[in-house]
Amino acid sequence: MYNELYEAWKKEKENAELQPLRKDFYTKLAEYMRKMRAESRMLDEKTTKAKLLTHESKNVQKMVKELVLLRHEKTVKKALAGETIPKESVTQEEERLVKEIVPSFESFQTLMKDIMSGRLPQLESREKPKKRVLRFIKEIPAIIGADMKTYGPFKPEDVASLPLENARILTKQGVAVEVEVKTGSA
Repeated sequence: MYNELYEAWKKEKENAELQPLRKDFYTKLAEYMRKMRAESRMLDEKTTKAKLLTHESKNVQKMVKELVLLRHEKTVKKALAGETIPKESVTQEEERLVKEIVPSFESFQTLMKDIMSGRLPQLESREKPKKRVLRFIKEIPAIIGADMKTYGPFKPEDVASLPLENARILTKQGVAVEVEVKTGSA
């Protein structure tokens, strides 16, 4: 994996365009880093192997940081320029992030156009609800929400309104399910 990371890092530094990475590149890279950490814990720090592994780990961390920042910078530049970002060039994780970047830039462009044409920006109508109602399936301790407020602890069948980011994580983990809330008169 070290060689693959090095090649990806090198290509990204040498080229102005976003370089293709395999879809599971970051997943494999995370596994590689996890294995390196586990291996380094097993070794005596004074051994040559431990020193080499420490050196390799520092190189990997440096390349990962530079690679991710370079790719982020290139992606943002493309989005700002209104260019499409080729799906074959991004990983699964980057694909999700790109889907969030583009609407954000489009919102800013719409805001600018509204102001330039003398219209008052209508931000409230464009905002999505920032909280979701969840029914808990499993018991969990109190958590700090994305809004920095404390929520919980929760027991099975408890219902609560949580920030969207936390709600997504909890439902993905199978701890809670989203409850559809109907508004209006019955």
